[in-house]
Amino acid sequence: MPKTKQQKEEIVKTLVDKIASAKSLIIACQDGLTVEAAQELREKCRQERVDFISVKKTLLRRALASRGFEEANIKAMSGSLALALSADDEVAPAKILKTFAKTHEQVAFRGGLLEGRLIGVEEVNFLASLPGKIELIAKVVGSIKAPVSGFVNVLAGNLRGLINVLNAIKNK
Repeated sequence: MPKTKQQKEEIVKTLVDKIASAKSLIIACQDGLTVEAAQELREKCRQERVDFISVKKTLLRRALASRGFEEANIKAMSGSLALALSADDEVAPAKILKTFAKTHEQVAFRGGLLEGRLIGVEEVNFLASLPGKIELIAKVVGSIKAPVSGFVNVLAGNLRGLINVLNAIKNK
């Protein structure tokens, strides 16, 4: 059953709100994706707090135009489109879709938005190759912890040396 004009306006309004609050938005083609695979992808997105929305091209074009992205050439994008959006992590939507696309060839990048500007397929692929927010935090914590761990090991080395000397004396 076709959607009424009012329903379409509500969808566009919802899309505009989601686009405004998203740190990154990835546009992907999902032609030929089975229902089971789509549900699996949605579940992976939910686990990472990423919204995955199937959307009509005309409604997406209207939503992007109302946010000031008239130059987005949505009509030229082939296939049925879906959006992956995240309000928390810029990299998460691209990483999830790239990982999923390894096993499901039907999913392909078409472009996206990052920090208020349009990005192409190459930039989305580069974004997907970056480490995620959690990985970066872990690296920073590891970098901060490394000098402290080294200092503790140096101090413990003196005690180990003393114990080794005492053990050698005891064995003699």
